[in-house]
Amino acid sequence: MSTATEAGPAIRTPRPLPGAWRLGLLRGALEIRGFFRQREQAVFTFAFPVVLLVLFASIFGDDVKDGGITASQLYVPAMIAAGIMSTSFQSLGVSIAIERDHKQLRRLRGTPMPPSAYFLGKVWLVLVNAVLETAVLLAVGTVFYDVDLPAGPEKWFTFGWIFVLGLTSCTLLGIAISSVPKSAQSASSVVTLPFRVLQFISGVYIVITSLSDWMLSVAALFPLKWMVQGLRGVFLPESAVVLEPSGGWESGLVALVLGAWCVGGLVLCLLTFRWKSRDDG
Repeated sequence: MSTATEAGPAIRTPRPLPGAWRLGLLRGALEIRGFFRQREQAVFTFAFPVVLLVLFASIFGDDVKDGGITASQLYVPAMIAAGIMSTSFQSLGVSIAIERDHKQLRRLRGTPMPPSAYFLGKVWLVLVNAVLETAVLLAVGTVFYDVDLPAGPEKWFTFGWIFVLGLTSCTLLGIAISSVPKSAQSASSVVTLPFRVLQFISGVYIVITSLSDWMLSVAALFPLKWMVQGLRGVFLPESAVVLEPSGGWESGLVALVLGAWCVGGLVLCLLTFRWKSRDDG
């Protein structure tokens, strides 16, 4: 809009900036384009859990576990849960630490863009990647290994809320842990190590009944174990509940723990997130 006066030409009134949601969507589109332009990173992100599923399903696919299920059916929910954590916790923990060390966060903080738009952009990136990776895992499992999909709307509803709560909690934890690495060079090691350990003690690679009690106790403190357990309840028949140390799927407890981590992860983000590296003060 412009206004004219007798003393001079029209004066332009600056347009208001788009809202945080609009900027977050635009930022998300930028993040997604940037991610897929790095072809090696994109291929590794999507291929790694698929390759593991193919390996485990090919090696143990004909083995029938207690409860009358094949190893192939057992590994699909485990790989989906690991894929959710990989695209959120691991990806954000490393990428944000690198952006901070390269001064990108400091420059963004100096622009008129609301801080919430930056985080919304990361959320869009994580959501798109997690959905695509889950779809690929389901396609590979059903086409090549005859994995049965959840039967009925109730199972799919359970799958939906586990996916949302698990992705939310791991995204917040990824943002929080990004402040731990001191440099871009150490980011991958600092973030990847706890993720790999959690995969081994949370029932992703090793059947939960083969793990010792102390490992299960440690794993129960983090979201991955509960995502894997909840998704087993979605993909496995009721006869497979004998595989659970507790004797049940514990859907209510899964929701409670994942919800608590969503709240706890948000608190950790608010307390620990930094726009500048430690060397910048």
